[in-house]
Amino acid sequence: MRLTVLLCAASILSMLFYGAARAAEIGRQADATLPVMTPLVADVLAPPRAVPMSDGRNHLVYELRLLNVLDGRFDVNRIIVLDGGTGRQLLALDRDAIGRRLSLGGRRGSETASLGASQFGIVFLHVALDAGARVPTTLAHEIDGFAEPLKSDLSMRVADTPVIDKPLPVLGSPLRGSGYVAGDGCCDSIRHVRALLPLNGAFRLAQRFAIDWEKIDGESRIVRGDLKDVKSYRIYGEPVLAVADGAVVGGRNDLPDQAPGALPANLPIGEADGNFVVLDIGGGAFVLYAHLRPGSVRVRVGDRIGRGAVIGEVGNSGNSQAPHLHLHVMDRSDGLLADGLPYVFEAFAIPAAAEAGTADFDRAEATGSPLTLTRRSPPLAVRKALPLDLSIVDWEPPASERGTP
Repeated sequence: MRLTVLLCAASILSMLFYGAARAAEIGRQADATLPVMTPLVADVLAPPRAVPMSDGRNHLVYELRLLNVLDGRFDVNRIIVLDGGTGRQLLALDRDAIGRRLSLGGRRGSETASLGASQFGIVFLHVALDAGARVPTTLAHEIDGFAEPLKSDLSMRVADTPVIDKPLPVLGSPLRGSGYVAGDGCCDSIRHVRALLPLNGAFRLAQRFAIDWEKIDGESRIVRGDLKDVKSYRIYGEPVLAVADGAVVGGRNDLPDQAPGALPANLPIGEADGNFVVLDIGGGAFVLYAHLRPGSVRVRVGDRIGRGAVIGEVGNSGNSQAPHLHLHVMDRSDGLLADGLPYVFEAFAIPAAAEAGTADFDRAEATGSPLTLTRRSPPLAVRKALPLDLSIVDWEPPASERGTP
């Protein structure tokens, strides 16, 4: 009996080895119907939609879940994202890049390029298409790796997924004037793009395309004066505008501002957004405005408001360490129990970018030092796109493009 069990186990492992080794080849055959055992089970959490960014390119941002079904380690050595229709390579990640994007259990800070026995991880993927390139209708994924229990290199094709072809919401400006910083924006900053939460038995990523808007003064400073005083921050109290016509379906107005400098401890998850407004703009899209100043919210649930109407003021309530406006678009009215949707702004200009990166931005916010900027002359005029992370955004057009009074 024991010999029979061992022979069966050996047979299964042999099938696994044979099937996985041929999976990529079989997966590319249009008429392939042969079942193939693979050491990884994979799926895409939510089919991506292309979003045009301020660099003139379309971007795909999504998450690939990988589960190692072996009783030992699987090293993920290469991931290739393909146009599912043409087979054209869109992205290739080597082991080092995978080790920065694959998170065990989807948890930030648990990045790895290996999955232990029966472990799963989430690969946070970002595909930037070439300028002018056709957006694929489907994506496929080829994975190369080493299966430790089998002592073998394996290759497989997994997780074919559609690319959703649906018009994106086109939004007006959420703020007035110039000098706004698109903080923690798309597509590789991790605070929003990787804010994956296990809620009510499912993964949710409402903040996939969120932006934290801050503002700089004429010396490129986010804050000047007492760092513990919310009024020292350039953006504090700025009017917040409705980005589209819509109906108010959620809101709160009674939570205090937090003291700047650190995230609040032991904050209930229901207070994470602080004072907020949720606006239903139609087409299954909802806009969340979070961290508003206490007492500033001017609208109530049930109100219908027009684009450009003032709905409140920028504050520092909820899970916030410095005054800012958090804005994202989602597929339902709950700010956490939702899937984040891509969107674009109708028009804006980019006079500069904080290309020194997130560390420089954090330092400017925490110390009052000037943000290190790379200037553009003339400013880049952008229409129907989303600003890349740490772009400086003017909601007024450049002077050269303004009409003569």
